[in-house]
Parts: sequence; structure tokens; C-alpha cells
Amino acid sequence: MPDRIRKRETETPRKEKICKTCGRAFSWRKQWEKDWDVVKYCSDGCRGHRPGASDTALEAAILELLAERGEGKTICPSEAAKLVGGKADRRDWEGLMEPARAAARRLVAQGKIVIVQGGRVVDPSTAKGPIRLKQTAKTT
Repeated sequence: MPDRIRKRETETPRKEKICKTCGRAFSWRKQWEKDWDVVKYCSDGCRGHRPGASDTALEAAILELLAERGEGKTICPSEAAKLVGGKADRRDWEGLMEPARAAARRLVAQGKIVIVQGGRVVDPSTAKGPIRLKQTAKTT
């Protein structure tokens, strides 16, 4: 009887994934080798954070502001933070800036908006500095 040759196990493709919390792209790491198929979050901080009412409000504010401006116009994430946090004091909305950018990245992942810098669409995971948010072109 011939020796049985063990079949090589198929490897899961190591393509980038999008974090369910912050919307940033993250890539394969050696520590995730055994469970790469089930990894959903880029870090322990994102795994522990559950989007709450303010995150939902920021996403709604972004979409609302873009709808008010009209097609082809852009907004700054700070405008959504001011709408949700209140404009009275800078401290009220300044803490919502990173959550507003995360909400924008989640909306990009859903295909509802794009992130623009200098008039060009940029990758939301790697965008640094001032960004603008723009609705995606509607196809009919």
C-alpha cells in the first residue's frame, strides 16, 4: 500500500481588511495566522469600542450636511462634529473630531461618500491632514 501524502492546506488570501469600528484598512499579521478569516478589528481598542449614539449621530449629520449642500459640494468633518457636539464651546465638539473622521471612513466603506484632499479622492485609511467629505456620484 502506498504511503499517503498529506495534502497541503489551502492558505487564506492575505488581502487587506477594513476595521468594523474605525473604518481603517489593516493587513495580515503573523499573530492572526490561525484566525485571519474571523478577524474584524484592527486593534484591541477598536474591538472594545462599540459604536454608540454619537457615532450614529455623526454619520447622520455627515449625510444631512452633504444633502443640504447639494451634489458636487464638500464638507469638513468638523462641521458634523459641531452639529452633534454643539458650537457654543470649542471643547464641546473638538473631542468629536476623530470619531467624525471614523464615521466618515465607515461611510466610505459603505460607498455613500468619498474623502477628498486637494480635489482628489484619497484612501481613507492613509489620509492625513485636512480632509473634505463628498457624496459619491449618483448613478441612474
